[in-house]
Amino acid sequence: MTTIEEFARGFGEEPGYLDYGRVGPLSEAARAEALGQYEILSRARFGTIERMRAEDDRVRDAVAVVTRFPSEQIVFQPNASSGLLHAAFGLTGGDVLVSPAEFPSVTYAAERAAQALRVVTPVWLETDHDRVTPARIREQLTDSTSAVMVSLVDSRTGYLADIDGIRQVIGDRLLIVDAIQGFGVVDAPWEVADVVVSGGQKWMRAGWGTGFLALSERAVDHLTPVFSGWTGSGVDQPWDEVLEPVRGARAFSVSNPDLVAEARFAAALEEVAEVGVAAIASAVSDGVERVLELADEFAVPVSSSRSPNERAGIIVLEPQPEQLTALGASLFNHGVTASVRASNVRVSVHAGTTEETFDMLRAAFTSYASVA
Repeated sequence: MTTIEEFARGFGEEPGYLDYGRVGPLSEAARAEALGQYEILSRARFGTIERMRAEDDRVRDAVAVVTRFPSEQIVFQPNASSGLLHAAFGLTGGDVLVSPAEFPSVTYAAERAAQALRVVTPVWLETDHDRVTPARIREQLTDSTSAVMVSLVDSRTGYLADIDGIRQVIGDRLLIVDAIQGFGVVDAPWEVADVVVSGGQKWMRAGWGTGFLALSERAVDHLTPVFSGWTGSGVDQPWDEVLEPVRGARAFSVSNPDLVAEARFAAALEEVAEVGVAAIASAVSDGVERVLELADEFAVPVSSSRSPNERAGIIVLEPQPEQLTALGASLFNHGVTASVRASNVRVSVHAGTTEETFDMLRAAFTSYASVA
């Protein structure tokens, strides 16, 4: 079992990095895996390319450990958006309830599926200040609602959705979860979802080109694999015949995966499983508390939830509009990397965030407070 301290030593980024909600710099494990795999690929010794194909089984097994979905119900994806498109285009009818404030990967998937196939209709959920809650969903469910799409963690507000509560409200309708802003740092009840989609470039620190789509048995029964390529028709495909997609997650495959990307993602997943998501979540929560304490000390307004059961690793700072530029400049001048947006600043911590980084944030807040 890896300790949280050992896990934290795998963070190699420079001090001041607080932007994991945008992208997580490669972990030591993922970096070492990439270098090793590219060395194998560059040499191409006899039999090595064939052995690299085992990375597909490896990454699906690793996702299975973290999500508790069977590995045969998991398929590698190059990014979360591709998985969401597979899910949305696979819906066979009815209304899909989704917040218009979701990250565009979600809303575009729902709208594009409706435009192209005309079998589902996006119904735009009226939220509680952009928060998707079971109560709001219950109010807007109808007999024609066939699916609900939601982000586990909202990328703008940092709000952690209650997917267990949502499941209890929606009954046997499909629950499609975009997990990317919480996967690896939230110990979520994944088994309540029918579709779980994530990329590995954020909190998993596995780099771009990594992701997965996991399906429940109900999802396998109800989703049509619209974009199903030759790799989605089984292991041994004849060249002179076009076969039907296989039953299961593999059907949602378009072509051969990037084997090096699979290896990177597998290494990151195995590292997370070794230390345990619960331990990582606890360390992230401690880091969030540190940021909240600093924000309060220097009177930096916080608009994201302070409740541990409504947050993950994202903190949203929202000063008065006329003070936003000063906050952004202070962070920049002190070497703090965060997402400065039109009306707020999004700070995101991880289990490996260092004391030096917190000191840099304190210095930035000190400068901001002197001019705000």
